Amino acid sequence: MNRHCQLPSSACGGDNLSMPKDSKQVAVGSASQVPAAAPFSPGSMVVVTLGNPRDKFCGMILALAAEGLSMSGIELASFEDFVVMVRDGESFSPAVVFFPMHRIERVDLDLPDGSLPSLSQRFSAKTGLDPGAVLGADRRCGEEHSAVHPSAVRPNQDQT
Repeated sequence: MNRHCQLPSSACGGDNLSMPKDSKQVAVGSASQVPAAAPFSPGSMVVVTLGNPRDKFCGMILALAAEGLSMSGIELASFEDFVVMVRDGESFSPAVVFFPMHRIERVDLDLPDGSLPSLSQRFSAKTGLDPGAVLGADRRCGEEHSAVHPSAVRPNQDQT
């Protein structure tokens, strides 16, 4: 017995049946559509869960494309050591990595969860530095593999 089930297709009728009738079409690239596209844009702080092998990486997005994700950051397991190293004034070189899309299981914005601060907030509280500036410092200078010293990065002005 061969049964076929066909789901309704919005492509045939031209209307998106899941959208309210009074919704307005938004042109691609318009300012009102930016919030949907902006969360994972270059400069966003994220936590990436990888598969095969299983790993987590936190840092700043450099580029996101169909091929994969380029970012500057560290393995999540090394986060506390990284914070101590920066706080103590040791020089460091953030890893610049590319993860092919088939390895990426999940990308989460580095946001606070209730009363728990985000990793970026924890970094700023313990070092007095902006993590985005620290992770992106060597790319602004055009020296991709040089070590960055924390004193070369301006402190985070948002902290009180």
